[in-house]
Amino acid sequence: MFEIRNYYFRPDLFDAYVAWAKEKALAYLKRELDLVGFWVNLPEPAQIRGQAMDNLGSANITWIIRWPDMATRNAAMDTIFTTPEWQEIFKDVPGGIDSYLRMEAKFTEQIG
Repeated sequence: MFEIRNYYFRPDLFDAYVAWAKEKALAYLKRELDLVGFWVNLPEPAQIRGQAMDNLGSANITWIIRWPDMATRNAAMDTIFTTPEWQEIFKDVPGGIDSYLRMEAKFTEQIG
């Protein structure tokens, strides 16, 4: 099972977020999670087909975590993001929690 986490982070703080993620968050996330990857958008505009998106547009941060099952995920999430170490890291996220204008987690399985 894969958890795809998409975030829309405030564009005016995006570069500061990328620096924070590289300098502080990624080492912890890689150690505590089976992190498949962590991506941030390039300045190229998204290519959208079909119905128009809302005013935020597409996510500008995406990361994927591999889990054996939902029960393991739920148990881990209750601890990984509540540790004193993570709280110390997260206190420095640019603009705080309100800078995440949208957070989405969706759960997928590989079929091929």
